Amino acid sequence: MFRNILKKGRRLAGLGSLVAALTVAAPVMSQDKEPVVFGGSIPLSGVFAFAGIHIHAGLTDYTNWINSQGGINGHPVEYVMEDTAYEVDRSVAAFKKISGSSSPATYYGDSTGFMKAIASELNSQGNTLMSGASFATALTDNEQYPYQFITGPNYSQMFGIILEYIATQGEGGDMPTVAFVYSDTEFGKDPIENGKARAGELGIEVVEEIVTKPGSVDVSAEVLKLRRVRPDFVVFHGYVLSPINEFMVQMRQMGLDTQFMGTFWSSDKLIIDKMGADADGYMGVMPYNYYDSEESGPMLDALRTQAEKSDPEAGYRPTGYMQGWFNAMVWTEVVKRTLDAGKELTGDNMAESLASIEDWDTGGIIGIPVTVRNMSFPVGRIWRVNAEEGRYEPVSDWIHLD
Repeated sequence: MFRNILKKGRRLAGLGSLVAALTVAAPVMSQDKEPVVFGGSIPLSGVFAFAGIHIHAGLTDYTNWINSQGGINGHPVEYVMEDTAYEVDRSVAAFKKISGSSSPATYYGDSTGFMKAIASELNSQGNTLMSGASFATALTDNEQYPYQFITGPNYSQMFGIILEYIATQGEGGDMPTVAFVYSDTEFGKDPIENGKARAGELGIEVVEEIVTKPGSVDVSAEVLKLRRVRPDFVVFHGYVLSPINEFMVQMRQMGLDTQFMGTFWSSDKLIIDKMGADADGYMGVMPYNYYDSEESGPMLDALRTQAEKSDPEAGYRPTGYMQGWFNAMVWTEVVKRTLDAGKELTGDNMAESLASIEDWDTGGIIGIPVTVRNMSFPVGRIWRVNAEEGRYEPVSDWIHLD
């Protein structure tokens, strides 16, 4: 069911159509070709602004880069967005405004709530393909959300990748034990049942489930529960930072040698910045290479060059930037495949083009060729914090779920 492929530090051969554009002179955009519009509900303010500003930067930089390469088949790309403050009503209003005036071929949604709320209208219009900040498992239901997809593994697939890694970490034939700690939210609960089922298939015992409110809360009682069962691994989900830091510090103070892991939105440098040396050893699943990783490739190099060009003082680009860039990169591949087939940019045609992506070389953004499965890219790698170096380092092969 799983295939693990180690591809560390090497460039992939047979570059795909998008990355190949880097190796040739950029074609000139036709002055009479209609622009391809990338739309977006972007949280530049509000509780998710810490990620939204970097998502916006990634989308902006990619748009500038692709236009420097001649656009998409000679069509210039326009990126049109509205700040939503991470509020569903504002996101819906932004979509209606942008779709009414600019006819976006693709659109970035800022939350699971928005992407679910807009689904009926998106389905009714039938002319826009949407992805975004959400990795919700529900959005890979092609019957209910035919024009939405995830630019990475969904949350259940992230748990699958994490558990596949954990299954390789036993000693003397014993399988490690695991506890799930998650927030009492739709976000937090999303992968838990599928995670328990997959753990059972792998022979991993889930010895405890802990549910907390998101954010900074008193977790002393929950830590005592974990102390009694002494799991080898704790997998966090449904948080950005707190209370992950509280769990880690208190459990280590009790002398537990538990290893801690998290999913995408809790696997950025924020945890290193806030915890310092206490973050050492924390692990996360990430579908993309980190900006400051030792990995390379034509597109990853282009991303770094464009980022430096747009803001030389910014330095490290967070995972939100990488995710924004990759969203736009997938949109480009989908639009190009649709145009190459001589088809109109409708939701059905672009969804068909998306589904056709197989063994696609992303030029180093992801370390192995990727294939779309059920409206997602089910691939990831486990990275561990090296607090002394202040960065994440890979500790697993790339894992692509078949």
